[in-house]
Amino acid sequence: MDILEMARELGKKIQEDENYIRLITTQKEVEDDDALQESIADFNMKRYDLTKEVTKEDRDDAKVDELDKLVRSMYDEITNNPKMVAYNEAQADFDDVFEYVIHILQMSASGEDPYTVTKPENGGGCSGDCGSCGGCG
Repeated sequence: MDILEMARELGKKIQEDENYIRLITTQKEVEDDDALQESIADFNMKRYDLTKEVTKEDRDDAKVDELDKLVRSMYDEITNNPKMVAYNEAQADFDDVFEYVIHILQMSASGEDPYTVTKPENGGGCSGDCGSCGGCG
């Protein structure tokens, strides 16, 4: 099996992972919740209204403040929805595993033994700032 076929197999294994399945399941629950989707659409419209008001040359600061409070309230309501909470947790768990997989591949490509690569303590892979990392050598 060549390396590209192995990558396809890895992709298939990722899609079979419980974290991926939970992510897709919770995402579908969010997408299928009409009331939640309406709340998200309303939030996006109010956020757009806020952006328009903020960028006006003759902006009304009272209106900006009112819209800002409304947008924050709507955001809190959406993010505290149990389906969104479950989705965000599933996304974070999947991202954690996926970043670890990417880290193993990056370190392996840098000559590290893939079986001894450990999960980064900061919870992420390469930050792009080599000054804080000893991994690439």
